[in-house]
Amino acid sequence: MIPKAELHVHLEGTAPPELTRRIAKRNKLEIPLGTIGVDGRYLWDDFLHFLRVYDQAASVIRSAQDYRDITYEYLASCAREGAIYVELTASPDHAALAGLPYPDQIAGIAQGIDDARHATGIESRILITAVRNFGTERAEAVAGLATAHRHPYVTGFGLAGDEAGFPPEPFARAYDIARDAGLGLTVHAGEWAGPESVRGGMELPVTRIGHGVRAIEEPRLVAEIAARGLVLECCPTSNVALGLYPDYASHPFGDLRAAGVKVTLGSDDPPYWAASIGGEYAVAAEHFDLSDADLREITRTAIEAAFVDATLRQQLLTKVGSRSRRPTH
Repeated sequence: MIPKAELHVHLEGTAPPELTRRIAKRNKLEIPLGTIGVDGRYLWDDFLHFLRVYDQAASVIRSAQDYRDITYEYLASCAREGAIYVELTASPDHAALAGLPYPDQIAGIAQGIDDARHATGIESRILITAVRNFGTERAEAVAGLATAHRHPYVTGFGLAGDEAGFPPEPFARAYDIARDAGLGLTVHAGEWAGPESVRGGMELPVTRIGHGVRAIEEPRLVAEIAARGLVLECCPTSNVALGLYPDYASHPFGDLRAAGVKVTLGSDDPPYWAASIGGEYAVAAEHFDLSDADLREITRTAIEAAFVDATLRQQLLTKVGSRSRRPTH
């Protein structure tokens, strides 16, 4: 089995409907109407509707134990598909709205990471994300949590939410705070806003861009991304399911890679579109014509871009194996 790694997945969005139901029952809560359909799937029509349903499902997550269970179950499922590393994007804003203090949220996730490592050998770290819809001051507060409550598993910071309505440039101070706290930096850009969103994200001190696929609309921008060595956290199934592209044949993953851009694979919010990290690797093999050697190189790119210390990075790279020479065409 090819070793896999995932850099782009939202932890609260990994809980499948049945787990959300179990958590709601444990917390004696009713899941908001319009969250889960009679077919047992999450209900959503478009991106902004998806964000609302996501928030509704996440609203029943109330305790450290809830976060532990979500973390453990997701990582265990990834390990069954051959994943050796997953970077979990967690939202302190969602925890705060549910009344859960940040230290308790992180403690629960950390316990899930430890339990999954013990059970399967998979490794994981936490990337905290600010919801841009809540404004710049709240984003700065979220970034500051990493300094106020240091934890060895919290290694990254990002920005998610309504990209089209909230461009990245005004959040520069939040990124400065996160950088000063020693966190790796990424930003959602170039998904629901075009190349200008990617350019705005590139003004921040990031090494990765979440999605970033709409950079393809501006060839000079693609060349600049490649020249700077920025890594795009691509989520093809999410993009197709949400209608950003009509099908995999229209997705620019292959073109970006051919242009020399470093790309990785992520499932984003897997149960919302019946995705998984194993599924994304299968999509890349079938629809983007990637060989086993190519897929292994995708994993290597992810590990090299991961927000981990040098010792863990080398341990993970050893599991990936030696670098293969990329064939010329």
